[in-house]
Amino acid sequence: MSGRGVDKLYMKRDRYRTIIIGAGVAGANIAYNLSQMGEDILVVSDGNIASSAAGAFVSPKIGKSSPLKSLTDRAFEFAREFYISTFHKYYHQTQMIRLPKDMADSDKFKIYREANSSKFRDITPKELREININSPYSGFIFDDGGVCDSDICDELLNGIKVVNLEVREIIRVDELWQVGEYLANNLILATGYRDNLFDMAYMGIGATYGCRGDFKSTLNIPISLHKNVSISKNFDGIIKIGATHKDESINLMIEKASHLIDGSKIELISTYCGNRAGSRDYFPLVGRVVDTQYMLDNYPNLKKGTKHPLKYIDNLFIINGLGARGFVLAPLMAKYLSDYMINNIELPKEINPDRLFFKWCRRLTP
Repeated sequence: MSGRGVDKLYMKRDRYRTIIIGAGVAGANIAYNLSQMGEDILVVSDGNIASSAAGAFVSPKIGKSSPLKSLTDRAFEFAREFYISTFHKYYHQTQMIRLPKDMADSDKFKIYREANSSKFRDITPKELREININSPYSGFIFDDGGVCDSDICDELLNGIKVVNLEVREIIRVDELWQVGEYLANNLILATGYRDNLFDMAYMGIGATYGCRGDFKSTLNIPISLHKNVSISKNFDGIIKIGATHKDESINLMIEKASHLIDGSKIELISTYCGNRAGSRDYFPLVGRVVDTQYMLDNYPNLKKGTKHPLKYIDNLFIINGLGARGFVLAPLMAKYLSDYMINNIELPKEINPDRLFFKWCRRLTP
């Protein structure tokens, strides 16, 4: 990020209210929200429109009650309603079965059931076998769960100007942001794990590899499910299998899926792999960006644990760290950010990146 004077082409450049860098599920959702609020939007993409690694499986979070579970379940309910009401063509409410990984996990499911806030019921190994799924353990069926087509990102961006451009730097020009030949008052970074545009070390964004395969199959799988991998309902002869884990590969994913369904009856026809971004504490990162250099230069005692009023980089925002649950989290996170930017509605503390700054400072060498 750098600053320079206005050059001779300034008056010829396209100017927008907001430029969004990134056209994955986060960028597409914030672009849609802001455009619905009447904002003049430009989306800059490197050509990777949709975040299609792993899958777009939509279901509540399994586990004990926690702030992260509460946020994820709230986002799930919001996303489901959003997809059904606005983009029903791209959301398939297939139901979602969640299965324990092993005996120890099965015991935990007895505890987890008390924390399930979404409508569910139990499903036994016998019932699972009747729908061609192998499991020695009972699980939960969430009736409202489903699968979202990654093509929804294209639809979210319908009517919004999108340009393909590899962004190497972002520049501040007379209180405007310059991205290539485009100018804007506000800049939103929805760049995933990329960290070359500004210093985001304090956010602890890391990449997790994910993979999804589309398989031709005659297996009658009427309900989507998740154990170590996610397996979709059979859609007109196609089953989607995905996973988001460290060092996941298509072969390992197929091996894990074969413990759940008949692996001899699936034929790989296409593969989608890539990295997803997660934060240090697993919560999303939605809000403004702290001017790290300014803070460290002016408040050296930050490294000793002192706190000072934060200075932000002017009109720079982020929506990131959605991890493997991008299609669950993105609609609600985009609503939070657009409401914050346009209506000055305070962001939930658990998603505001500010939460990580002072902790990060204390880890620095004094």
